[in-house]
Amino acid sequence: MRIGVIGTGRIGTIHANTLSRHREVGSLILTDADPARAQELAHRLGETAAPGVDEIYTWGVDAVVITTATSAHAELIGRAARSGLPVFCEKPIALDLPGTLHALAEVDAAGTVLQMGFQRRFDAGYTGAREAVRSGRLGRLHTVRALTSDQAPPSAARLALSGGLYRDTLIHDFDILRWVTGHEIVDVYAAGSDAGPATFREAGDVDTGAALLTLDDGTLATVTATRLNGAGYDVRMELAGELDQIVVGLDDRTPIASTEPTGPPAADKPWTGFLERFGPAYETELAAFVEVVRGERANPCDGREALQALRIAEACEVSRRERRPVHLAEIPGGSGAAAL
Repeated sequence: MRIGVIGTGRIGTIHANTLSRHREVGSLILTDADPARAQELAHRLGETAAPGVDEIYTWGVDAVVITTATSAHAELIGRAARSGLPVFCEKPIALDLPGTLHALAEVDAAGTVLQMGFQRRFDAGYTGAREAVRSGRLGRLHTVRALTSDQAPPSAARLALSGGLYRDTLIHDFDILRWVTGHEIVDVYAAGSDAGPATFREAGDVDTGAALLTLDDGTLATVTATRLNGAGYDVRMELAGELDQIVVGLDDRTPIASTEPTGPPAADKPWTGFLERFGPAYETELAAFVEVVRGERANPCDGREALQALRIAEACEVSRRERRPVHLAEIPGGSGAAAL
């Protein structure tokens, strides 16, 4: 099969490398807003570079992978859908609900496939946690604690286009919380701090955030995130039930040190970023997409999942600004919740 990759930046390069090695992918067509960048990557991989998006369609592909700036996602999803092509797209579909809903409507009207890039669903640790919860090993789940901590903040230019901490970073925690537990979030109470670098205040964003979430079965969850975790990149989820307790993301590279005399030592080589931490998961999600395109499996993460995660992020933004609890029912787009 031939796959078009639109966007050859950091994550686009990772995905192109993965797809170029896949035994079922015969060739790639790469394009980017910076044609020289696409040409350089194509030369390195022995693939073909296209001068623009139009050529992806006129030259002919079997599927499209979208890794551009977020602002272009919805339009590119719609174009691929109208062309009858299956699409893999990095999250989010759009930074707002109207754009997200419009793109989903185009996919539904065309009857095509949209698989979203929530790579944590393909991580061994989170998969194990989902199995533990669903098997009943933990008993009744009562508490979940999740966190995402970046080692260094994004550039000011990147920050201005990110959509904010809840939409850009914690959206992964919102998605994986639903996926692991099998339950919907019904209300949120969120707060944020912009006490760090001035670039966050200038962008109308926060550098650190937290939210208390209530699930539809009464389980309580807390999620926290920061852009300023100097010790390293830290992503964890703790799940506590009446029978047992487990944690995702605790290994010899977790950037945390114990103050207990007999506690584990600090990591010699802490994780530095998400591309390193989730490298295997990125490969697995693209392998799943190839299977979806070949008709060998069902879509493991469709666009409705991205919609639900965005609705939670939107609720957190409202809660942070207005300093009040927000029910998810207040946020548009809730009809027809995604399958868990």
